[in-house]
Amino acid sequence: MKVLVTGSAGHLGEALMRTLKEMKYDVVGIDILASAFTTHTGTIADRDFVKQCMQGVKVVMHTATLHKPHVVTHSPQQFVDTNITGTLNLLQEAVAAGVDAFVFTSTTSVFGDALIPPVGAPAAWITEDVTPVPKNIYGVTKTAAENLCQLYYRNFGLPCIVLRTSRFFPEEDDNRKMRAIYSDANLKVNEFLYRRVEIEDVVSAHLVAAQRAHAIGFGTYIISATTPFLPADLWDLRIHATDVVKRLVPEYVEEYEQRGWKMFPSIDRVYVNERARKELGWQPKYDFRHIIERLKATNDLRSSLAIQIGAKGYHEEKFADGPFPVTEKQ
Repeated sequence: MKVLVTGSAGHLGEALMRTLKEMKYDVVGIDILASAFTTHTGTIADRDFVKQCMQGVKVVMHTATLHKPHVVTHSPQQFVDTNITGTLNLLQEAVAAGVDAFVFTSTTSVFGDALIPPVGAPAAWITEDVTPVPKNIYGVTKTAAENLCQLYYRNFGLPCIVLRTSRFFPEEDDNRKMRAIYSDANLKVNEFLYRRVEIEDVVSAHLVAAQRAHAIGFGTYIISATTPFLPADLWDLRIHATDVVKRLVPEYVEEYEQRGWKMFPSIDRVYVNERARKELGWQPKYDFRHIIERLKATNDLRSSLAIQIGAKGYHEEKFADGPFPVTEKQ
């Protein structure tokens, strides 16, 4: 079976290309950047290019995108061209080519301002039923692309699965205050409690989504590590998260003390992956407990796949204050 992966030079694109090749699939990788995993170099905003790459394809895994780190360095029109027009081109040519399954990599960033509860409120319990409130051009264009996927299922019968992935990038956090308080590894491990996912699990989610697309038709799923928290914990998470984590995962304490790490005093949202596990049959491996055990055994929180891919960055240039430029409106 022939699979098309967009964004093949990126973190997730390379991870999918590596995995699919190992599984002996016939894989086409397209990206604007040449790489060891890019078979066709070009832009998805060019429909003729997309049409050429779509020949004989049965599954599309669409990861190519402009990300949040590009909000300052790229124009709104560039976001529209890549994230909306590029997705539209792929959907149109997928229908024309008789593609069996279209998997679109979206983001939990589409939830935007819905992720931030007001002062005095409990942490937000984020499921697929929460209405997105995009707060920047990135979120707006990803939401629009999700809607295009639903439209092409409804109007043309193209099975489409939307995966709203949480954080899996290996780069440093963009929040300067957080970088000053916590080490990079400490930050990332904390996030596995509520807003991070390991790239190996993101890959497995794409594989099961492609397998289930025909049976489901259209569906949207949050892809994040399985949280230990329950709705009953939300008030306490906002006020004294450390006590909640000690109660639910007490084995973390010794490992953190040995490393001089700290737990977040407050957690403001929790991503819930229950629907993806139930409807897709997705079985994520890397949750907070697993990461703690991995640190004890290997001293490295990353999967072997994450180690192979490494950190790519989002820009060619380097920035003095963080991994990418940030504005207040971002």
